[in-house]
Amino acid sequence: MSQRLSQRAHEERRGLRLWPVGTVLALAFVVALLVAAGVFYTAWDLLGARELKPERRIDSTTLFDLVKLSFGVVAGAGALVALIVAYRRQRVDEDGALRDATRLHTERFTAAVSQLGDDSAAVRLGGVHALAGLADDAPTRELRQTAIDVLCAYLRLPYVAEADLPDGDAQARHAYQALREVRHTVIRLVRDHLRLAAGHPHSWQGHDFDFTGVVFDGGDFSEAVFSGGKVSFGGAAFSGGEVNFGSAVFSGGEVSFREAAFSDGEVSFLGAKFSGATVHLLKAQFSGCGVSFLGAKFSGGTVFFTGSVFSDGWINLFGAQFSGSEVVLTGAVFSGGRVDFSAAEFAAGDVDFQSATFHEGTVDFDNAAFLGGTVDFKNATGRAPHHLLPQYGETVPAGVVLPPAWLTGRP
Repeated sequence: MSQRLSQRAHEERRGLRLWPVGTVLALAFVVALLVAAGVFYTAWDLLGARELKPERRIDSTTLFDLVKLSFGVVAGAGALVALIVAYRRQRVDEDGALRDATRLHTERFTAAVSQLGDDSAAVRLGGVHALAGLADDAPTRELRQTAIDVLCAYLRLPYVAEADLPDGDAQARHAYQALREVRHTVIRLVRDHLRLAAGHPHSWQGHDFDFTGVVFDGGDFSEAVFSGGKVSFGGAAFSGGEVNFGSAVFSGGEVSFREAAFSDGEVSFLGAKFSGATVHLLKAQFSGCGVSFLGAKFSGGTVFFTGSVFSDGWINLFGAQFSGSEVVLTGAVFSGGRVDFSAAEFAAGDVDFQSATFHEGTVDFDNAAFLGGTVDFKNATGRAPHHLLPQYGETVPAGVVLPPAWLTGRP
């Protein structure tokens, strides 16, 4: 990792490209003469001075004006040279300052990474905070991303969940608790920096976060703003505790939960806002976890549940508002547990259940309001969700597309 950092720093130092001073001065003089000629000609034309009256003799006044003009040209040329030299000196000084800052950053980075590998949890905690500080102080965006990458890589290291610890092994449990504290500190620091406004000098919004395959036995991402970059929870395992995305904002970039496993504990998206990002939950497995989208707002962007399997646990979308997003559940399988759309409001956008399969378990639309947009169950199979079909004498709400088999025998 330190070699990678040094390579990036070297590339940045090489980024300073200055032409030879002679070439720059020649070009500057040519451009200055062209501009002056253009201005002079334009003014001359506007004043209507088409012809000059020839003078056979130059008097003292004219000669004095020519001398003043010559000195003016020399002074302007000198000022132009001074400006170019000052600019080049400024660029060189800035590049030198960047080299010094990068060298210091590299030294601090190496020390912080070595702390992460220490046997002592206290030392590792110090390394985590040191890396977060490095990200805040990084002289370039690339160096900040490198520090973030290391923090994410630490979470991807092999991790044994509490349920898998040997019974009666106090030492293993203490080691687990210490490691868990370090990991949750990383998550908390990421959350705190994603809460900062995008214009804040220490905000990490817009950066990439790779949590691929991470085991989450808790963690707090509440009120984090995912507004750009790529964030991957692909293949992550939510297997204990509570992972909180409450009031998080997904407003840009791409967030992937592809093939994530929600098997235990609770994951909360309570009041989360999906307003512009692309969120992938493709082929996610919901097999025993409580996942709450209570009061979540889907007002823009796209959320994919394509091919996801809901086989156990509880998925709570009570009171969720669908007002502009595209929510895709094509090919999803509802084979157990409970998925609750009660009191959800479908006002705009598209919610696509095409080719979804409804077997065991409960999918409930009790008191759901279909006010606009499209809710499409075309080619869905299995039994219809609870409280979805219209009562006798009522019509299917506008925008709701149901398979003919579900309406057989109804007026």
